[in-house]
Amino acid sequence: MLKEITLKWNIVSVARWAYFVYIGPMKVAIIAYDGISPFMLSTPMAVFGESFLTSGHLVNVCSSEPRFTASGGLNIEAPCSLKEARGADIVILPGWRDHEEAVPNSILDELGAAHDRGAIVVGLCLGAFGLAQSGILDGRRATTHWARCEVFSLRFPHVTVDKKAIFVDEGSVVTSAGIASGIDCCLHLLARISGTGEANRIARHLVVAPQRFGTQPQLIERSAAGTSADKRIEDLLDEIRADPTLAPSLDDLAARAGMSRRTLTRHIRARTGGSLGDWIRRLRLMRAQELMCAGIRGLSGIAVRSGFPDDHALRAAFKTELGVSPRQWLARQRCN
Repeated sequence: MLKEITLKWNIVSVARWAYFVYIGPMKVAIIAYDGISPFMLSTPMAVFGESFLTSGHLVNVCSSEPRFTASGGLNIEAPCSLKEARGADIVILPGWRDHEEAVPNSILDELGAAHDRGAIVVGLCLGAFGLAQSGILDGRRATTHWARCEVFSLRFPHVTVDKKAIFVDEGSVVTSAGIASGIDCCLHLLARISGTGEANRIARHLVVAPQRFGTQPQLIERSAAGTSADKRIEDLLDEIRADPTLAPSLDDLAARAGMSRRTLTRHIRARTGGSLGDWIRRLRLMRAQELMCAGIRGLSGIAVRSGFPDDHALRAAFKTELGVSPRQWLARQRCN
């Protein structure tokens, strides 16, 4: 039975994705509710903003009430009823007001209906609780805010919780960690629709970090900003960002930064959540994605232009960071 359901979803999702890429626009539904965080509500609206709308796509804020409240004493009029989410290709539940409070059946019904018809269902931050409550996360990986991961695991034992990831993409179901991680998650979704280049352009417009990978840890130590050492390190990292084919050693960078290798390693980990090698691999992977979306073909050439020694290393990076092959990744992009 499970194989039949999986096969059915795969057929539906492939057909729908082909439609998005070759024929028509997409419809995004953002589910709003009383007590919603204004930040959580605005996150998908900011990412799927003006340029997304002018490309012919549609974004609706849907609520079961014509007027709902937001934290901070705000009152907001809902432009669409909850039923308007029924025709959406992506349905987003941006957070939830209290992890101890059950999500209403009216919202669960829309999440379930979206999943059944092959739409992508997204739970930002505590919105993952709603997806899990609906049952569509059973047997899948997911994440949520780090402070609620233990409660989530106990309440939903059939869901595999990734406590470290900032977002988890399971294809038809996507979940994100804390509030700011919702931006990363939505940028990731935008990259699936419009390509990595467009997602990074929107990130620059929002003045946030370029699209990050879901495997980046939720909790990263932040060093004090503004010191001369901080500026020297940022300048060095900016050089590598501009040209990921560079292959500096830690010793070389430490000498240029005027600090020990150990101190530099600590600073890099505080900024990136991992080692210099991991960070450079992800930069190179992003460059490879941009080249692929630009229409460049031939993995060997793309690998060299991105800084990888060969196409085998590039394939391994795709598998490690994204869990898919380069061809599988490209197949689900809408590259311009």
